[in-house]
Amino acid sequence: MLVILVSFAFAFGLALTRIGLPPMVGFLVAGFAYHMIGLETPQGLDFVADLGIKLLLFSIGLKLDVRGLLKAEIWASSMVQMLVTTAFMCGVLLLGQYLFQSSLMDMSWQTVLVLGFALAFSSTVFAVKVLEEKGDLTAFYGRIAIGILIMQDLFAVLFLSASAGKLPSIWALSVLALPLLRPVLYKLMDMAGRGELFILCGLFIALGVGAEGFSLVGLKPDLGALVLGVLIAGHPRASELSKALFGFKELMLVGFFLSIGMTGLPTLEMLVAAVLLCLLLPFKTGIYHFIVSQFGLRARSSLFASLSLTNYSEFGLIVAAIAVGQGLLTPDWLLVMAMTVSISFAVSSPLSTHSEYVYRKIFGWLCRFERSYCHPHDAPIDLGDVKAVVLGMGRIGSGAYDELQKTYGKEICGVEHAPDRVDFNRSQGRNVILGDACDTEFWLKLRKDLRLELVILAMPNHYGNMYAAQQLRNFGFECQVAAIARFPEEVEELSAIGVCTAYNMYEQAGAGLVRSALEGCRLSG
Repeated sequence: MLVILVSFAFAFGLALTRIGLPPMVGFLVAGFAYHMIGLETPQGLDFVADLGIKLLLFSIGLKLDVRGLLKAEIWASSMVQMLVTTAFMCGVLLLGQYLFQSSLMDMSWQTVLVLGFALAFSSTVFAVKVLEEKGDLTAFYGRIAIGILIMQDLFAVLFLSASAGKLPSIWALSVLALPLLRPVLYKLMDMAGRGELFILCGLFIALGVGAEGFSLVGLKPDLGALVLGVLIAGHPRASELSKALFGFKELMLVGFFLSIGMTGLPTLEMLVAAVLLCLLLPFKTGIYHFIVSQFGLRARSSLFASLSLTNYSEFGLIVAAIAVGQGLLTPDWLLVMAMTVSISFAVSSPLSTHSEYVYRKIFGWLCRFERSYCHPHDAPIDLGDVKAVVLGMGRIGSGAYDELQKTYGKEICGVEHAPDRVDFNRSQGRNVILGDACDTEFWLKLRKDLRLELVILAMPNHYGNMYAAQQLRNFGFECQVAAIARFPEEVEELSAIGVCTAYNMYEQAGAGLVRSALEGCRLSG
């Protein structure tokens, strides 16, 4: 059965990618198709799905700046959105009770409130996947969307605790002492080295310490994985750990999307109910957009964040299951929620993928919602009157900056995405700003009247350098571009898109080493 399920997942995932949809939608369809033909669900699929969600939240934590959640555009917009959207969904459900005489709508007002609350959530799993595929997980609008989703997860923890009829254990207070555990976890990561032991170290921290630890004290295991990710996010190898776990996470999440489609066989009435609920998604998007735009976000950022959240959450399935277990809902609603979540993913995916096209179509109308002031993190980027720019201020970038300074003096600027590296370079007297050249937002907010003569692409990621070079050409910057590379094929790729000089640092490092050695020999002789 497992082989058949994997074949279904691959076939449907491949088929839907051919028509422009992400593989995850194909996995959802594969789950429905597998269940529809009457095949038995493989044992352990739910376990794999839960594991995928935990690893996803752990990876989010590794990249999360927890201080960002304390900003008004995160916590205030999350609370207002939950209240407004819940009220709106409850109103629609009550209207549905009045208009449709169906057994599905035979609910008490308490049940309507629970369903409205569930429909107010957006999917963390889906949104993060879409943002990762677009490369916008660290973009400003991406951070806003992720922050809102994390706040929603916290609301979910409170609801699940209340619905279970019990409070967390008194030992739950021990999580407040978790920062004391950070030095131990850091030491474990340092001792793990590289390879499979390092991967196992990450799994131990995420699942053993985080998920199981929180479960033992009556807290949500998923939240434990997220918190432990945040706890070790400051370690120098946190990014390396996230990349090492990437393959595991992606594979496990396939099980999650397949499991949603295997909830049961829907009837026509259930399908109609799910479609009607998905017709409410534009209103949900509008609520998100109006609220986040009140914090000074540009129309584009507000729209992109809202489109990332234009879906229903797998949390709705959990709520439905709890309500069914308590006799508040009929079991049919579990299938309705499964189809609603699945259809919302299929609707949201192309909207998020083609968000730039959507923005251009409704730009004039969206601008009406912009505030008179602009959020500092969403304002246009001003490099000043510079003639040379270094993108990536690591060791190579800072060395290039110092060499260029002999020619350009003060008419040079560095761009670096890591705040601590920005602070270090500034302390060394370099003119460096915080920005991510791999982020679409950076190029859209960059002043286009710059009189650049030279751009150095010194980012360690080859694809980042490729992307930056393409954006320089797309936005019409007429300047010389030089980049670092590690392999001959990377040099060829950079040259093919117009980079005038591609520097193979491995080959040149060897030549530089020989020159230094010969010079040392001459001096000693």
